[in-house]
Amino acid sequence: MLFYGLTADRVKRIIRSPKRVENGVAENTIAVMAPGSNKKKPSEVWTMYQQKGSKKIIISAWRYPGISPVGKQIPIPADILEELKKEGIVI
Repeated sequence: MLFYGLTADRVKRIIRSPKRVENGVAENTIAVMAPGSNKKKPSEVWTMYQQKGSKKIIISAWRYPGISPVGKQIPIPADILEELKKEGIVI
């Protein structure tokens, strides 16, 4: 989160009130998005989490430069995807 300049409060706010919801890349995950705040350089802030009972377990949060296509696979940076594969989270 520090690398992308995200705070814990920002990530929680995205989960509570997302602008878009997609299926996550990992099994049984949900990815939510909120647009970035800079109008000159459009970006999106994504958070991927898993619902376990009443708890939400945050798996990853990242900033995507630009606007991602709607309804297609979620854009996850390569370094994050490799880390998820090492942990056995991504299929």
